[in-house]
Amino acid sequence: MNSKFLFLIFSMACLSSSVDAVELCGKVKQGEILIGKAAPGEQVIFNDSKILTTADGSFLLAFGRDEVNTQQLQVSGELGGGSKYQFAVAPTSWDIQNIKGVPPRKVTPSDEDLEAIELERKVVRAVLKEVADNSAWQKGFIRPVEGRISGNFGGQRIMNNIPKNPHQGMDIAAKEGTPVKAASDGNVVLAYPNLFYSGNVVVIDHGFGLQTIYAHLQEMKVKRGDKVKQGDIIGLVGKTGRVTGPHLHWGASLRNVRFNPQSLLDMNTKQQNCFTL
Repeated sequence: MNSKFLFLIFSMACLSSSVDAVELCGKVKQGEILIGKAAPGEQVIFNDSKILTTADGSFLLAFGRDEVNTQQLQVSGELGGGSKYQFAVAPTSWDIQNIKGVPPRKVTPSDEDLEAIELERKVVRAVLKEVADNSAWQKGFIRPVEGRISGNFGGQRIMNNIPKNPHQGMDIAAKEGTPVKAASDGNVVLAYPNLFYSGNVVVIDHGFGLQTIYAHLQEMKVKRGDKVKQGDIIGLVGKTGRVTGPHLHWGASLRNVRFNPQSLLDMNTKQQNCFTL
């Protein structure tokens, strides 16, 4: 086992030798996503929830920004028995983002605005709970737009000198009207205009509960129900919603756990970061 990627101690209790070893690829850290690999046909349970696996036994795990609890992974064989693994998630150092010039209404919303904010939460949460049984995510991911990273995932945000919630995505600054590409194959599960914080926003489902989020668009080029391929133009960079300038807010969620979308790009090279439990 490579301690470089674990940073802490694993404990394992084998209930049956009929289950093969489990491979994990990625970083066991807050804000990261892992690709797992069990033997074909084995059942995988993560923190008491059964999760989908592909025909070859691949599955996905993600850790939120503030993940601190011990994680539990159980793998059961087709003939019974299984193995249990326990591991903790290493902490990540998050930055502090001081943002000036945000429209005051977007920092201290009115009662009427609070209704719009609640609508946004309901709309977005509903699609992030969806778990489609397809594995489009295995295609890998590309960056949806090129540009300067103007905001990192997880950063504590201070807007107009008022502390706000940590950032839930990656901000990529680009000229207004720049085409935004689908990061991978998938289905459009949300294309919603004029949300209070997100503005014009598109959400693409890549299967297994993995979705990517594209916010503040000037224009949406897709609608709910559309199937997209990696690289398809889904919208244009804009400055709708809560912004101080044109950029793409790119987010990622796995089974309603927000994580750093940068780790999706790292999935393309994760074979060098693999270890076996």
